[in-house]
Amino acid sequence: MEQYANNLESLVEERTADYLEEKRKCEELLYQLLPKSVASQLILGQSVVAETYDSVTIYFSDIVGFTSLSAESQPLQVVELLNDLYTCFDSIIENFDVYKVETIGDAYMVVSGLPVRNGLNHAREIARMSLALLSAVKSFTIRHRPWDQLKLRIGMHTGPCVAGVVGLKMPRYCLFGDTVNTSSRMESNGEALKIHVSPYTKEVLDTFGTFELELRGEVEMKGKGKMTTYWLLGEKSPNSTINNSITSTSTTTNIPQTNSNSISTVNKPTTNNSPVNHNNVTSSTPLLQGDSA
Repeated sequence: MEQYANNLESLVEERTADYLEEKRKCEELLYQLLPKSVASQLILGQSVVAETYDSVTIYFSDIVGFTSLSAESQPLQVVELLNDLYTCFDSIIENFDVYKVETIGDAYMVVSGLPVRNGLNHAREIARMSLALLSAVKSFTIRHRPWDQLKLRIGMHTGPCVAGVVGLKMPRYCLFGDTVNTSSRMESNGEALKIHVSPYTKEVLDTFGTFELELRGEVEMKGKGKMTTYWLLGEKSPNSTINNSITSTSTTTNIPQTNSNSISTVNKPTTNNSPVNHNNVTSSTPLLQGDSA
């Protein structure tokens, strides 16, 4: 009886360890499908209440010419292409404060500013992520068509939205509001290998002072009318801005290099009683202040 009890106890411990491991795998998979805060509420059997967010930035992208590319490819080749592309994208967006909402065919949707609010940093995070994804696409190789360049079209917009879980079977975390529609319009009215930015996103990006944007002009948006939009070209390094300020300051002062003998000569009164010009000598170097971002 004692041996049987010991065997039963070890068996229970083993089964308990297997159960905890499977539970961990299921929770990890659920956390990949839904935000962790939302998944935790569903695990506890609680209902998830939709939440309003005052300001988020939404990213949309799709592949230009995907319909014709799919028609000229085998279905398995299309699946391989999208899997390779989205695996590449997923590894890149992990470096930014963003949340991947979903993929629909060749469309890729990402948001920043929810479910965890991050002030106005959502526009900066989406902009940096967009530049990183665009750079990755330019060097991306299609397995079955290595001679073709994959052309990504990107659009982004900033505004309020509502987020919540829809459905009981295969629940999805969805975004609702006009910001979602406008972001999609920014993408569909963009151009290949370019990042289309709305004026609302530009206003937020201008506060950081590091992003380079180019005026595109007025674009007719379906259901929106004419909207002045911009292209996101890149981001300047904050260090380069400080270095430029230092270079500009040193060029303005233009203080010649002198040895100790010349300095002592300047400090001594001259024999011809000529006045010393102090305008070319600065008592201290002005402090430089980088941008607030």
